[in-house]
Amino acid sequence: MTAQPLRIALLSYRGDPFCGGQGVYVRHLSRELARLGHHVDVIGAQPYPVLDEVEGPGSVRLVELPSLDLYRADDPFRTPAREEYRGPVDVLEYVTMRTGGFPEPLTFSLRARQYLARHRGRYDVVHDNQTLGYGLLGLARHGFPLVTTIHHPITVDRQVELDAAAGRLKRLSLRRWYAFTRMQRRVATRLEHIITVSGTSKREIAEHLGAAPHSVSVVPIGADTRLWSPSDAVARVPGRIVTTSSADVPLKGLVHLVEALAKVRTERDAHLVVVGKPQKEDGPIARAVRAFGLERHIEFRHGLTDWDLVDLYRSAEVACVPSLYEGFSLPAAEAMATGTPLVATTGGAIPEVAGPDGESCLAVPPGDADALATALGRLLDDPELRAALGAAGRERVLARFTWERAAELTVEGYRAAIATGAGRRARSGPGWRYVA
Repeated sequence: MTAQPLRIALLSYRGDPFCGGQGVYVRHLSRELARLGHHVDVIGAQPYPVLDEVEGPGSVRLVELPSLDLYRADDPFRTPAREEYRGPVDVLEYVTMRTGGFPEPLTFSLRARQYLARHRGRYDVVHDNQTLGYGLLGLARHGFPLVTTIHHPITVDRQVELDAAAGRLKRLSLRRWYAFTRMQRRVATRLEHIITVSGTSKREIAEHLGAAPHSVSVVPIGADTRLWSPSDAVARVPGRIVTTSSADVPLKGLVHLVEALAKVRTERDAHLVVVGKPQKEDGPIARAVRAFGLERHIEFRHGLTDWDLVDLYRSAEVACVPSLYEGFSLPAAEAMATGTPLVATTGGAIPEVAGPDGESCLAVPPGDADALATALGRLLDDPELRAALGAAGRERVLARFTWERAAELTVEGYRAAIATGAGRRARSGPGWRYVA
């Protein structure tokens, strides 16, 4: 007997795929769930998710659940006009921002609960994408089983930034900004159905957030291998190294890659293309670029189309993931899917994606610019090694890390949550009609 398609509410408090991995996750997972025949409402706030059109039995649509949009790119930390306030949640959002906190996980969760309470019976399951807000507790009372994805504990980001902070005031500011992680820990301890993307993240979710290990299932994500693929039509650019990085986020390790590039260039010609917004003029990356005299040898690109991004990776002789920590590493999987050889650190779950050193990548310790430089130089000097690692990387992704497989395993998680009885409801007749 064929299983009934599901009606899924997929929550994303910050969903633009160009501002972080959560948006990438929502975009690709929703598309593949629809291709499997399910009906997905992506319920999101600004910056709104970018979703793909899907042809087939399933569907994807965006339900806008607007916030005050206090961090918009053209007016960050703005003061809304009086008429923009719609109720107490908006007031809470503004006050929290003005006192140095990050309100979006909490306030989005409260709005999501209000929305779901108004739409009882519309969804078979609610899938929260790392909001972990108080508003999502008790959804079973409204008839909704809850599944939550935690990519990795944000407490890891918090600690890395605190370690890199200069001065007491900066550390105090960071502690206030990350105050929402206390809420996320309290919520995580009460969840019964958690999905995460790697074994490393599963262990850290239990350690940092106090979640019960038996409540956490590993569902690896990956690359859209229809898009991320090799192409003979794109020529490799000699000496080109490509990375994807948020420039001034210490966790991404870009400063170590800048230093490594300086060392690489003492013996050969090489240049770096960073997929990300240009660094702040007074930030650590800009200072490092100037210190090493690399202004003409490092380029930042952002706002690329999907095809532009894929072709950029195809054009590189080497891709690099210099992060100090990753809960998974989409850039590693996507680079490998194009057949571009990879140099990656062993930070967090990156080895689970990139594979063993010398087999499908060259692996180096996180934060070690000398090791990065040695590995990059080795690949730039050895076309046969580049070809071997590129081919092996592509095969690894095809076998383990695709969005199709991620969607299939996620649906298994949905059905397990529904089977617990929370929110179970009767269906009338042999089929049911999706009501948008």
